[in-house]
Amino acid sequence: MAKKIIVVGASSGIGKEIATQLIAEGHQVAAFARREKELKKIAPSSKTKNLFVKHDVTEYSKVPGEFSKAVKALGGLDEIYYASGVMHRVGPEEFPVQKDLEMLEVNLLGCVAWLDSAAAYFQEKKAGKIIGISSIAGDRGRRGNPVYNASKAGMSTYLEALRNRLAVQGIQVVTVKPGMIQTPMTEGLSGLMWLITAKEAAQVILAKVNAGREVFYVPARWAIVSLIIRLIPSFIFRRLSV
Repeated sequence: MAKKIIVVGASSGIGKEIATQLIAEGHQVAAFARREKELKKIAPSSKTKNLFVKHDVTEYSKVPGEFSKAVKALGGLDEIYYASGVMHRVGPEEFPVQKDLEMLEVNLLGCVAWLDSAAAYFQEKKAGKIIGISSIAGDRGRRGNPVYNASKAGMSTYLEALRNRLAVQGIQVVTVKPGMIQTPMTEGLSGLMWLITAKEAAQVILAKVNAGREVFYVPARWAIVSLIIRLIPSFIFRRLSV
């Protein structure tokens, strides 16, 4: 059965692949991202009526209006995916306020603005799915990029809280924690382990969301890595180059 779905952050990476695969499956999608030209490349020959909207997730005041317009254009809403994300390169002795604030705004605050709107809508409807693309990076405070880690940790905690609040009303909230994915965000980074493509990641995500999973890693093997990392005492973890 065709569904009505919003994908925020659909112009590249995992978000683009999720939107592409959903449209290919015959679902009706409202895709949001800053790069309008890239959005329009997603499904130029699709037979379904889709919506492609240029949007900056840091413009929080516009989110309720954009959400309402998308729901009206789709004729309802069944699912929403928040896939917007940014990870700036940060030097080992750098504390870049502007870069850090942008990561917080895009990865966490934009997520809250969009998913709060979705939560209120689904709460009234008493049905729906909210899916957030977080990261294994949020499972521990690594030295390499403190604020990226913090933004994803905040996102994961926010999604857990939404899940606990909305579960009693039959609303599913999903936290996705990818490991290392081949996207523009990871381009040029060295030492990437178990790297998979964004297309492969999107296939796993959609399959597990449809299967009813609520918290999972992509690929699944990262769950073991995360468990080990979370068990390391802080005084030891701070000495590790991870």
